[in-house]
Amino acid sequence: MKEPLWGIDLGGTKIEGVILPATGDPQPILRTRVDTEASQGYHHIVSQIAKLVDQMKSASGLTPKRIGFGTPGVLDPILQTMKNCNSTALNGMPLKKSLEEKLQIPVVLANDANCFALAETHWGAVKQKVPNAKLVFGIILGTGVGGGIVIDGKVWSGCHGIGGEWGHNFLDESGGPCYCGKTGCVETVIAGPSLERYYESVTGKKMRLKEIVKRHQEGVDEVATRTIDRLCHFFGKAVSVVTNLLDPDVMVIGGGVGNIDVIYTQGLSSLNQFIFNNRVDVPIIKPILGDSAGVFGAAALVNEE
Repeated sequence: MKEPLWGIDLGGTKIEGVILPATGDPQPILRTRVDTEASQGYHHIVSQIAKLVDQMKSASGLTPKRIGFGTPGVLDPILQTMKNCNSTALNGMPLKKSLEEKLQIPVVLANDANCFALAETHWGAVKQKVPNAKLVFGIILGTGVGGGIVIDGKVWSGCHGIGGEWGHNFLDESGGPCYCGKTGCVETVIAGPSLERYYESVTGKKMRLKEIVKRHQEGVDEVATRTIDRLCHFFGKAVSVVTNLLDPDVMVIGGGVGNIDVIYTQGLSSLNQFIFNNRVDVPIIKPILGDSAGVFGAAALVNEE
């Protein structure tokens, strides 16, 4: 009998843990969480993780041999310290080493976009709709823009640990400066806040993306329509780079912006204009796991090593 899969999703406000029976069985044996309490610093976060693991052991009667962790940034493969974390207390810290010392077992780390892609591959939309996919590109399109690459059921992290980070490819100067220090990144053009910023730059009015989408659908706001047209145009242009380079078998889109339906029609037409091919065959699909994707994907990392 195979060992159950243990996964932990490390979020800014909560740390969630799950125990799954096996890769082929996504019905949790246990699913629970504790508060991150990130304001109390790095060592407290590590202690909270250990607290959660102890609770999971007690509640399940099981002991893990390895745990997968979904993290809000990536572990630098060379320096073995965390980078690009929006939970800033983790940046520059040796999280893998700290966890292995605290828990006394091996751990596997991957960022949340990779965990999303992995979960949708093993248990979600990819499994359901394109079950024979060998190369999956998971897109996070929301407050930020990220991505994860899964090849033959395993995450491809890359030499620098940044595999799939298409959100910081150059897209268009009009996006302006990015927090990463560059200008015109994909994230500065088609992330949710970037679309809201574009609308405000034209109208002088602040408006949430949901309302912009609604006004576009109702046909009552020409600038709202321009904003959504901009999203679809640049989505196709940005994804064409990924498609030309990786030529994935399927792409699955997570994040709030990914819920905008015209991406899957008008955005696909835009991709057709920019791709180095005379048609688009790659399916671009919506995810089905919702907020389970992060922690399920973390559990799937146990099979990575």
